[in-house]
Amino acid sequence: MAKHEHVRVAVIGSGFGGIGAAVRLRREGITDFVVLERADAVGGTWRDNDYPGCACDVPSHLYSFSFAPNPDWPRTFSGQRHIRAYLEHVTDTFGIRPHLRLNHEVMKTAWNEEELRWEIETSNGSFSADVVVSATGPLSDPKIPDIPGLADFPGKVFHSARWDHDYDLTGKRVAMVGTGASAIQIVPSIQPKVGRLTLFQRTPPWVMPRVDRAISGPERWLHRQLPFTATARRGLLWGIRELQVSAFTKRPDELGLVERLAKANIARAVKDPALRAKLTPSYRLGCKRILLSNTYYPALTRPNVDVVASGLQAVRGNVVVAADGTETEVDAIIFGTGFHVTDMPIAPRVIGADGRSLADHWKGGMESLRGATAAGFPNWMTIIGPNTGLGNSSMILMIESQLNYMADYLRQLDVLGGRAALAARPSAVGAWNRRVQARMERTVWKSGGCQSWYLDANGRNTTLWPGTTGEFRRETRSVDLSEYEVLRAPAKAPAAGARRDGRKKEAVK
Repeated sequence: MAKHEHVRVAVIGSGFGGIGAAVRLRREGITDFVVLERADAVGGTWRDNDYPGCACDVPSHLYSFSFAPNPDWPRTFSGQRHIRAYLEHVTDTFGIRPHLRLNHEVMKTAWNEEELRWEIETSNGSFSADVVVSATGPLSDPKIPDIPGLADFPGKVFHSARWDHDYDLTGKRVAMVGTGASAIQIVPSIQPKVGRLTLFQRTPPWVMPRVDRAISGPERWLHRQLPFTATARRGLLWGIRELQVSAFTKRPDELGLVERLAKANIARAVKDPALRAKLTPSYRLGCKRILLSNTYYPALTRPNVDVVASGLQAVRGNVVVAADGTETEVDAIIFGTGFHVTDMPIAPRVIGADGRSLADHWKGGMESLRGATAAGFPNWMTIIGPNTGLGNSSMILMIESQLNYMADYLRQLDVLGGRAALAARPSAVGAWNRRVQARMERTVWKSGGCQSWYLDANGRNTTLWPGTTGEFRRETRSVDLSEYEVLRAPAKAPAAGARRDGRKKEAVK
């Protein structure tokens, strides 16, 4: 029979969120935990996304844990290989390997109301845990649109996050679908080798120059010998981005100057007026994520590249058909069409206290308390939950804030003593989300005139945080017990007249 293991905490996922949670648990003196990972290695999105040109658009010294600085970043904006290596290094340095359960995909996790614990079924055994920390991340499961005829395409089809390195693109006719952060890195990387590249663009992105360079040997030496210099560098990068937040969240008109700089960037690289018109957005800069590249626009001007200013509508044999009727014969289709963000793939697998899934609870849109806990799901937390994303800074800052909240959550359970659980009050969840959505109305993400992956099917932005990272850190510094109901496991069989559900409520004063 498959082995069953009980732990105090089960962490799901081993990207930045999961590894960060594991390190924080150890730093809090908690060693009774596992990290459940569906793949055969850590790394999360930086393991899965290894397409040509893959790199981060946040400076390296800010896109790393404050408790694990890396003085040896090779570039100001590091590539996928170095970021993944960094996560492997953190895993080893902080002794996380013994806690890893690789090749353990979580199939179902259900709340056991009698025992006040979570029952977890994985692809490689079962577990139970007092607390579950879900760190599956929003950029983990690729989204490929339902295109008529795609299933019968005779050529090669894959998503940017599942790159087929065995397929040689040399000389091939390739359709690139999408113009997001992945596509603008892939296009210039594959353009020199493909025979013909056709880019299907529903909406052009705003692209700014990428101020990237190699970090010199003396700089690295200085950061190793005098660590405060790396801390100061990180602080400066953080501060600049904090100052930019108000333009995104309160005064979008202030982004007009940056728009003019972005248009000048297009004009420098693209001399053809017709192509330039195709590549110039009609929405306010910042409404979608601002992208960084020095090579994207030049690649689009090459003779073997065509830009179709329309989305892919159908596939007929080896012919791809755009919404504007443009037809192109291709040998391969690469989708850079993003991920399941507002419909978390883990949600249908999480069954709460009322027997309903998290996906069912979130049918009208994702909602959580302080981006961490959901009503009806006691002792369950998420890292990078609803409304914790950023439009201009490092997600590692938000992750570390949520780790603070996680640590205090566990401390509160210790203080309560015995078998206890914390259940987010629906009133607290509702109040928090009404506040977040009210603030969202002023942001460029709501008023900028675009449709983005930040918005759910109801047009609500359930993805981004409408404030500074410093403000979020203050909001998640500690757990407010008045926002939770305390659940207690019964000490003995319920007497006549006791609650039928076998649990007790404890008032929080």
